[in-house]
Amino acid sequence: MFSKKQKTCATAIIVAAGNSRRMGQNINKQLLLIDGIPVLAHTLGKFDAAETISDIIIVTKPEDILTIQDMVKEFGIRKVSDIVPGGKTRQESVSRGLSCVLNESLVAVHDGARPFISPEKIDELVMAAKAFDAVAPGIIPKDTVKSITSDRVVSHTPDRNTLRLIQTPQVFRADVLKLAYIRAEECGFEGTDDCSVAENSGIEIHIIEGENTNIKVTTPEDLPVAETICDYLNSKKEERKYL
Repeated sequence: MFSKKQKTCATAIIVAAGNSRRMGQNINKQLLLIDGIPVLAHTLGKFDAAETISDIIIVTKPEDILTIQDMVKEFGIRKVSDIVPGGKTRQESVSRGLSCVLNESLVAVHDGARPFISPEKIDELVMAAKAFDAVAPGIIPKDTVKSITSDRVVSHTPDRNTLRLIQTPQVFRADVLKLAYIRAEECGFEGTDDCSVAENSGIEIHIIEGENTNIKVTTPEDLPVAETICDYLNSKKEERKYL
């Protein structure tokens, strides 16, 4: 538990405005069910339970705003302060969410389709961001990674210990991330995540250990994996009740 004296808080921006093209279904993947509960509801529940999260801003497609408002009520998510329409790209959507965040705040940007981040890991990241200004969770690849040429010929094999698969939430001082987004827009840079936008602005990112269960639900094959992870996490929760 965090004492009032040491408590650090952040605003969470949950990005749920994608088109779900890789899912191959004419539906927002955030609304697909895992264990009978929408993906996004799982995600919101984790941030609602995190002690360091003071409020939650959801960025979604305009046509899904009313549906998500109903979801927030149905699942008793207490910390949602705003639901805003997203843009054409993830970067534009995050920028719209950032416009609702005070400069002096910490901000945790998370993919709505990552439903299994633990509240404890969220708290760890927020506390780390207080010291480092910009942090992200990452895990060491389990497979050997090859760098290849344009002809698909292996050029070299990097040391896995120097590599990380980067997850979310990525946590920043809000003024630092806002400035990075302004600079990215000015130079036409389009990043794949918030860290890459920050890196483009010369910001140093500190990586802490991520969670193997913190997968992103992106393709149809991810759904049965997500169900298995959900069952596993539920069983671990039940075990802790008897300890």
